[in-house]
Amino acid sequence: MTNLNATSTPPAFATSRNPATGELIATYPFQTQSEVEQLLDVNTAAFRLWRATPMRERVTAYRRLSAILRERSEIIAALITAEMGKTLVSARAEVEKCAATIDWIADNGPTILADEPVNVDGDDEVHVSFLPIGTVLAVMPWNFPLWQVIRASGPIMLSGNGFMLKHAPNVMGSAYALQDAYEAAGFPKGLFVNLIADNDTVARTIEDPRIAAVTLTGSMRAGSAVAATAGRALKKSLLELGGSDAFIVLADANIDLAVKAAVEARFQNAGQVCLAAKRFIVEQPIAEEFTRKFVAAVKQLKVGNPLDSVNNVGPMARGDLRDELDGQVQRTLAAGATLLLGGKKIDGPGNFYAPTVLADVQPGMAAFDEETFGPVAVITVANNAEHAVVLTNTSDYGLGGSLWTQDMDRAQRIARRLETGGVFINGFPATNARIPVGGVKKSGYGRELSHFGLREFTNAQAVWAKTVD
Repeated sequence: MTNLNATSTPPAFATSRNPATGELIATYPFQTQSEVEQLLDVNTAAFRLWRATPMRERVTAYRRLSAILRERSEIIAALITAEMGKTLVSARAEVEKCAATIDWIADNGPTILADEPVNVDGDDEVHVSFLPIGTVLAVMPWNFPLWQVIRASGPIMLSGNGFMLKHAPNVMGSAYALQDAYEAAGFPKGLFVNLIADNDTVARTIEDPRIAAVTLTGSMRAGSAVAATAGRALKKSLLELGGSDAFIVLADANIDLAVKAAVEARFQNAGQVCLAAKRFIVEQPIAEEFTRKFVAAVKQLKVGNPLDSVNNVGPMARGDLRDELDGQVQRTLAAGATLLLGGKKIDGPGNFYAPTVLADVQPGMAAFDEETFGPVAVITVANNAEHAVVLTNTSDYGLGGSLWTQDMDRAQRIARRLETGGVFINGFPATNARIPVGGVKKSGYGRELSHFGLREFTNAQAVWAKTVD
């Protein structure tokens, strides 16, 4: 994840390297301060043009954008797989999800952004308009190199704003593929631009008066740095940070359904998902059966070349991330956890790590307390439902969680006690277009996907007009 507080001297360029082979794909020199100034000037001019563009013309550009993403799906998906290692099947699905999101925004955005009348006494007329605020700087991670950007740029730009992307250094090819798609769709040149810069330059850019607000998806450390800089400049910031989501399985749950969902929820994208299930908290009466079936299902996962459709799990995005994950596993085992499966790097080229299951994991152990961003699942047994709630809330994180039970009344009561930004009961939604997603505690703040954030970066301007005879 992006780190804006790194203490070591960073390289003067961004590097894209294939995590499955170690092959260097490309390098991208950091922009000079003069180049950043030019970028901001061009972007500001494009924003002024775009905010004056009628909504129907913006929507037309969005229709073209979704069509272009689908036309270029194979090329973009192959690039995603090459840069960060997710399976080609998953990369194709990510491109389609982005196109479908753009379609949804085009279909629903104008209504959500329309003036909202306010009922008042007398003949006075009052309405609220949702107006663009300027250019939003987005600091985005590598794990969903297209989707993370589209879910920000889509609503932000339909609202009439400009967009500047500071993407993760290892997926700059994907960043430029998106910029090219926006320009090919007819958006003003410079409205969507890529910033390739070191941490100091990012901080100066946040402070620049041409930047109206900032959003970040990344680590707690990066979020703290961005929020501090934005706060000093009195600018809005929206943060989605780390997660250690609990997957609670109560004694009356459908175990087979829960196991199937658990494997997908943990090991998709090689476990590199902020909102992934990471801590499996299972009520004692069914803990043995759930664990046995879960381990058996994880054993069926195939790890290997992400271009081969038979494989479910590709490499981790970078070697240092794999080393960090392995360190968390070894520290957890040393603290008394039980290794049920995996627990090691896979020899050979690439950043592959064996799908891992740890049992007897308790608070105070690394894999319980920290975010494990890779293919590692940890199982903790709860004495009862009340204990499951306590274990879930024993975390610095609060991004999301899931709950599996057949007692829906009890599920609703338990969900209200979980200290998370969202709770899914017995499954996950097919679409989350209208569901607000955001964190509590150290998982960040803000609601990213409420109406897909179409009003998140607007000025809600109230206008009162008194009737004059």
